[in-house]
Amino acid sequence: MARSRFIAPARGEVPEAVFAHPIFAGYARHHDLLLADAWPEPAMLDARLDAHSAAGRRLRFSTQDAALLQDGLHYETRIHDAGLIATRAGNWHDLLNALVWFEHAALKCALNLRQVREIAAVGPRMRSRAQCALTHFDEAGAVVLLEHEDDVKAWDAHDWPRWFGQREAFAQGRIRVHVFGHALLEHALWPGRMATAKCLVLAGGDTTQWQSHLARTIRDGRVLNDPQELRPLPLAGLPGWSDAQHQPGFFDGDMFRPLRSGRVYPRPLRIEPAQLAR
Repeated sequence: MARSRFIAPARGEVPEAVFAHPIFAGYARHHDLLLADAWPEPAMLDARLDAHSAAGRRLRFSTQDAALLQDGLHYETRIHDAGLIATRAGNWHDLLNALVWFEHAALKCALNLRQVREIAAVGPRMRSRAQCALTHFDEAGAVVLLEHEDDVKAWDAHDWPRWFGQREAFAQGRIRVHVFGHALLEHALWPGRMATAKCLVLAGGDTTQWQSHLARTIRDGRVLNDPQELRPLPLAGLPGWSDAQHQPGFFDGDMFRPLRSGRVYPRPLRIEPAQLAR
């Protein structure tokens, strides 16, 4: 059966309480853009991107209209070559994408660079396995930081009750989840609707520097060469993220799927001090 196309709620239909959910916590300083009566103009988005740096590149948001599209450029090529991020007016998906640019510009630039390289290799009408992986992470990605690499064992086995049952580890920050994909944020506009994230996992070292390390790793082509590198993480299972967690049979739901036969995930990426110093 074909999946129905996701439709976001109208701007005025989203309760303010939605943005208090933990999925939006990493974007809290931009909640004014989500709660205002009117959609922000590109110039307002530009000012905020400048304030938080775009990984050393001059970028700006540009309304996606017929005039912009006359250049005939691929979306990713336009960002790389012209510094223009095509943004649809009155569109949740693109506004939430802007928020990710504000907070994770280095990662977004790394993904864009890799996309442009792949376009040059296979052409604008083809999609490589790497492009699929890059897009999955861009749209639905999350980064999971582990204090100890062995904490991933229950996740390796899709033992969801044991993995999400590490409540103390989540509460104390020994396991941290950073939502990156703007499509995940868009799904959460509907109260109680949590999608499944596609994750990269980092462990050890100085995790305060995870963004710069991961951006370099993506740029160097050491990750996101195949969608199979990404681990599924049903966000509803994260402690405190769903009111249904204490109901009997919660982990029997469709989103908590068993491990497929033969499926093996890559080991977590190691953050080594020597790499951070480069």
